[in-house]
Amino acid sequence: MVKNKGDRAFDLLVTISLILVGVLSVFPLLFVVAVSLTPIEEVLKNGGFVLIPEAINFDAYTHLLSQPKIPKSFMVTIFITVVGTIINLILTTLMAYPLSRKNLPGRNIFIFLVVFTLLFNGGIVPTYLIVKATGLLNSVWAMIIPNAIWSFNVLIMKSFFENLPEDIFEAARIDGAGEFRILGQIVLALSKPVMITIGLFYVVGHWNEFFQAVMYITDPALNPLQVVVRDILVQNQDQIENVDAVIPTATIQMAAVIIASLPIIVIYPFVQKHLTKGMLLGSIKG
Repeated sequence: MVKNKGDRAFDLLVTISLILVGVLSVFPLLFVVAVSLTPIEEVLKNGGFVLIPEAINFDAYTHLLSQPKIPKSFMVTIFITVVGTIINLILTTLMAYPLSRKNLPGRNIFIFLVVFTLLFNGGIVPTYLIVKATGLLNSVWAMIIPNAIWSFNVLIMKSFFENLPEDIFEAARIDGAGEFRILGQIVLALSKPVMITIGLFYVVGHWNEFFQAVMYITDPALNPLQVVVRDILVQNQDQIENVDAVIPTATIQMAAVIIASLPIIVIYPFVQKHLTKGMLLGSIKG
């Protein structure tokens, strides 16, 4: 098909727009990486603006990783991310699958309750009192249990399950399979895209855990990575153990941002295609 001038002009406009959006998206990350690796002399020489450093210096990363609180916070974050995501996926699946079955008694009521929580919640104070009453304060479980199920993710997974061919379920029931066997051997086997999608949502949420840690954790040893990074970012020059003569505050701050973000940045390209596929299949009702 031969494109006319209008189509070519539109394609050019779209291409330019995508390039601009890409540049604007990559620019902040490139700036943070550059400053974290650039010696202070070069940063000052360029007025604090560096994109491609002439020399590379890893002193800021060495300093951060040598501090006991960084490795400890990494372990806390890894724990709540791995364990929390497993719990999230199990509970979300066990809730979404029944809601996807149209013969479930009271199905519309349960769906309404799920949607209701998207619009309204119990509030910060009542939630805090519940967490306190259940003995979760100053525990890693306080950063996992209160958000064990996200309503939005339940609706996405429910829509995905509804789009699976009904003939598969009928054939399995004829063969004598129960609902748990159908879920474990058939539904989950066909649900890799949506599982990866929902899992990535949960992983990013747990990795960036901050609010619940501030609310429910007072023991510094239980602080996740994002809280420790926040503390580093707000420290003044005279509060970083007098190392600014060698390692500037800005460099340490940028290095802390990279350390906190790098795992998610590395993982995302490998699951991007599954994420897109899962979102599309979970949002289209067949």
